[in-house]
Amino acid sequence: MDMRQLRTFHRAATLLSFSRTAAELNYAQSSVTGQIKGLENALGVALFERLSGRRVRLTPAGRRLLPYAERLLLLAEEARSAASGSPEPSGRLVIGTMESIATYRMPPLLEFFHHRCPQLELVLRPGSGAEILDGLRQGALDLVLLIDTETLHPGLESTVFGPEPLVAVVAPDHELAGRRSATGERLRSVPILAPESGRGYRRLLEGEMDCRTAPILESGTVESTKRWAAAGLGVGLLPAVAVADDIAAGVLVPLDWRPPSAVYTQLVRRRRTPVSREMRLFIDQVSNLMAEENDQLAA
Repeated sequence: MDMRQLRTFHRAATLLSFSRTAAELNYAQSSVTGQIKGLENALGVALFERLSGRRVRLTPAGRRLLPYAERLLLLAEEARSAASGSPEPSGRLVIGTMESIATYRMPPLLEFFHHRCPQLELVLRPGSGAEILDGLRQGALDLVLLIDTETLHPGLESTVFGPEPLVAVVAPDHELAGRRSATGERLRSVPILAPESGRGYRRLLEGEMDCRTAPILESGTVESTKRWAAAGLGVGLLPAVAVADDIAAGVLVPLDWRPPSAVYTQLVRRRRTPVSREMRLFIDQVSNLMAEENDQLAA
């Protein structure tokens, strides 16, 4: 099999569009079509099903080939690095993540890689938990950092860093701010502010508050949830790391309330896929960062 054909197949399988693949790889569309056809002839199977509107989708054979193509391309990249003798991490890592992690956890990591590994490009792709896990399975992402109630994801391997502390917050003048404790029953009587659907702690919030009795105001993002809570519109449930500065400044007040179950910060990768030197470095740095944060919380 030709490596150029495999690379084109991998991008087409990720984008599900020959025209977008051609634009990304700077090929003519006829070249993409020819490379895919040549790979199909070499393997003796159809890899894509052509749909209407220039869309394509993988055949069963294409889905079976995709993880092997990923491994072969990764090994080829490792072989090139080893042969060149380059001591510096290089290339490109595409990381799927969530807004709270991208905003409050990624800056130290980005600073580290910017100064220590200038030849390595980190690309962040924010999205909901379901979106980024799908992107990882499809090969559009190399790694995923997320917060979720579940730690087992079909076809994927998770490194769990521990429970993610959650905080229920209100404005300083909110009716619940002065109470010693806030039960789930009491919280159900006030508006609940929630980020967009699909997040682990959003589902936990809905289960605790019972959407049939508690009005859910969907704010869209972590930042808007904080602003709405500060404006006195209701109670927000967010990761502690996202509201620490607001609580310290007195903009928000934490309630004495414990969530009924935990959510976990975790790094996820495709199972049985080789871990490159760059991926290992990223995983190690995330592990170090989370260990430092856990030590600070314990202190």
